[in-house]
Amino acid sequence: MRFITPYLAICLIAITANLHAQPHANYAIIPAGQPADSILKTAAHISPSARQAAWQELEFTVFFHFGINTFAGLEWGNKDVKAKIFNPSELDARQWIRTAKEAGAKLAILVAKHHDGFCNWPSKYTDYSVKNTPWRDGKGDLVKEVSEACKEYGLKFGVYVSPWDIHSELYGTGEYNQYFRNLLTEVLTQYGEIDEVWFDGACGEGPNGKKQVYDWMGYYKLVREHQPKAVIAIMGPDVRWVGTESGYGRETEWSVVPLPTASLESLEGSAGSTPAPGIFLPPGDIMQEDVGSDEKIKDAAGLAWYPSEVDVSIRPGWFYHEKDDSLVKSPDKLVDIWFSSVGRNSVLLLNLPPDKRGLINENDVNSLKGMRAILDSAFRNNLAAGAAIIPANGNPKFKPENMTDSKPGTYWTNKKGSKTASMILDLKQQCSFNCLSIQEYFRDGQRVESFSLDIPDGKSWKTVASGTTIGYKRLLRFPSVNTRSVRITINSSRDNPEISEIGLYSLPERLIPVNLQKH
Repeated sequence: MRFITPYLAICLIAITANLHAQPHANYAIIPAGQPADSILKTAAHISPSARQAAWQELEFTVFFHFGINTFAGLEWGNKDVKAKIFNPSELDARQWIRTAKEAGAKLAILVAKHHDGFCNWPSKYTDYSVKNTPWRDGKGDLVKEVSEACKEYGLKFGVYVSPWDIHSELYGTGEYNQYFRNLLTEVLTQYGEIDEVWFDGACGEGPNGKKQVYDWMGYYKLVREHQPKAVIAIMGPDVRWVGTESGYGRETEWSVVPLPTASLESLEGSAGSTPAPGIFLPPGDIMQEDVGSDEKIKDAAGLAWYPSEVDVSIRPGWFYHEKDDSLVKSPDKLVDIWFSSVGRNSVLLLNLPPDKRGLINENDVNSLKGMRAILDSAFRNNLAAGAAIIPANGNPKFKPENMTDSKPGTYWTNKKGSKTASMILDLKQQCSFNCLSIQEYFRDGQRVESFSLDIPDGKSWKTVASGTTIGYKRLLRFPSVNTRSVRITINSSRDNPEISEIGLYSLPERLIPVNLQKH
């Protein structure tokens, strides 16, 4: 049973009433005693904030782990490593961003400061930075170079700033949070627009053997003040970690998740304040296989739109190590990861660690080129484009053709109150395909709980693929079929489903997982 003081309960109910009056609120506080069906209806109408929606539509982003660890051969760092070892011989941030753009990425996140405490910009608050290295004669600024390269090539720019600090003697003391806020302010105010701020939750010991209690709310307020369009990711209120570093998201991925009372109290405290509206402390454990099902949210004190980011490195480690040059993920492996991240209602964050020269290694570049070529070929021809679509119970205000017009802002839905739907697509000729792409109009919320794809089988229908959640995008692979017509059925939904896009594609057979290659 949840325990809420009478005063807080009154506040929460008042805020809830206000939130329910807003059709696009990205969180809701649930009054005690709310029936389960009402909670599900509320969940169906929680939608992303503008910054969350823009982030989700990026689909594919990249990470650059580069710093003193690159030269020390480490992953997390060592307090005794000297700044002078940082000395890339050919650093070219334009090559990094050009590589990312050619691979199809829309945003690049630079590790500005990792757990080692080394700052990739010339901070005035510490000597442990690029200003005390041989690189560029101590006058270099990697954050500036990467941000400028992003502007040149049209990519959005993000920063990773770790609050853990193995090097700083202030870590573990009352002074450290102000020190970290100073560093964060420099990064947020000196490099133009920033679109994602990535906080790692790691909290180990500093050089004095102490751990730090992080001032998360203070960090969030700085981001909201200086970069209001930026999503705050992982240890933040806008984007959550999927829970592994494998590159593989959940088969069932809900963007709306329950929030515990502690998160709600921080949210309630920020709701009317400036400049940090809608910030909350992330829930403690959202890494289970099930984070947002009906069962998970039926007793929720509150709900929030809190989408998943899937991070993985193209190499075994996050920083470059020469011994891993032969272990770069293959193009086929990267494509499989794409289907299991972007294709499972998540954004893919792929790490590309520059080498000691300061370049993305040739092996990594070649693998990325191979991945891009496969994806471009696979999704070039949507066999559902131009199909005649016959819905069983459509809403006449919404055209079925909206689902194949390649416009994410249009969608089809059925009659209000109907939680199932069915539609037949006449492809107008026999077609062979083995991949379904389906998207909800996620800016209005996530609703679909299960769906299936069928083909004619005599006088009945045969299911060839099925899934649970859809959200922003769901990709299903299955053994190749040859048919003129298909049926898509929404078997269950939290409210009337809103489908924005449908695609049917033909992939090379080797890209169909072995366990799916036979009916």
